[in-house]
Amino acid sequence: MTPTPPPSESPPIPPALALGVAIVAFSWAGPLVRFTDAPALAVALWRLLFSVAFLALVVTLRREGWRPLARLSGRDWFLAAGAGILLAFHFWSWIASIQFTSVASSVILVSTQPLFVALLSALLLKEHPVRGEWVGMGVAVAGAAWIGWGDAGHGSRALLGDAMAVGAAVLAAAYYIVGRALRRRVDLWSYVTVVYGAAALTLLLLAGGHPGVPLVRGYGATDWWVFLALAAGPMMLGHTGVNYALRYTRAYLANLAVLGEPIGATLIAWLLPAIAERPDMTTVVGGGLILVGVAIALRAR
Repeated sequence: MTPTPPPSESPPIPPALALGVAIVAFSWAGPLVRFTDAPALAVALWRLLFSVAFLALVVTLRREGWRPLARLSGRDWFLAAGAGILLAFHFWSWIASIQFTSVASSVILVSTQPLFVALLSALLLKEHPVRGEWVGMGVAVAGAAWIGWGDAGHGSRALLGDAMAVGAAVLAAAYYIVGRALRRRVDLWSYVTVVYGAAALTLLLLAGGHPGVPLVRGYGATDWWVFLALAAGPMMLGHTGVNYALRYTRAYLANLAVLGEPIGATLIAWLLPAIAERPDMTTVVGGGLILVGVAIALRAR
C-alpha cells in the first residue's frame, strides 16, 4: 500500500479546477436521491452501470483504446477491484442514509471522511496524525455527536441514517487510500474503469441476492432520470475529478472536495421547492463543528 513517488509531468488540467467541478457535482447527489423512491441498492447499482457505460465509450474512443488495461499488473487489478468493492458499499450505505435522515445530516456526516483518511493513513501508510490533527478530529467528533443528539429527537430511524452516513465515510476513506496508492502509476481512465466496473459488479451480485430489489421493472421516468443524472454528474464529474486529482495531490488534500458538498447540498435541498428541507439549528451547529474540525486537521497536516 506504500505509494510510489509522485509523477513528474505537469497536470493537463489544474487539480484545483478538477476539484472545484467535483464539489459542484457532489453537491447534487443528495438532493437528486430525494427525487426517487427506488431502493438504495438499485439507485447505487444504476448509478454505476450508467457510469460504466459512459467509461466504455470514453475508453473505446481514446487513442490508446483498451490496451492500457491489458498492461496493468495483477496487483494493480486486485487493488483497483478492492477499491471498487469499497466504493459499492459506500454508495449503498450513503444512499440508504438519505432515506432515513435529512440530506443535511447525511452529507455533513459523510464529509468526515478526511478524518478517517488520516487515521487509515496512519494504519496503512505509516503516516501518523500530528497533534493538530487529533484536535481537529476531536472537534469533528463533537460535531457529529451534536447532530446525533439532535436527530435522537426524530427517533431511531434518523439515528440509523446518521450511522449509515458515518459508515459510508469510513468506506470512502478506505477507497481514497487505495486510490492514492494506485493513481501514482495507473492512468485515470484505466483506474476508474476497473474501479467503477468492480463496484457495479459487486452491487449487481448483491441485488441478485435481494429478490425484493427489482432491477428494471417498477421504475418510472423520474427514477431513470435520477439514475442517469447521478452517473453523469456526481459520478463522472465528481468521483472521477477527485480520482484525477489523486495523481497530483495527497489524499487528504483531494478530500477537501468533500468539504464543499454539505454546504452545496444543504442549500440545494433547502432552496429547491420540490424538497424545501430547511436545516435545523442542531444540524447547522454540528455541521459547523465538523467543518471546523476537518479544517483544523488539514491545516495541521
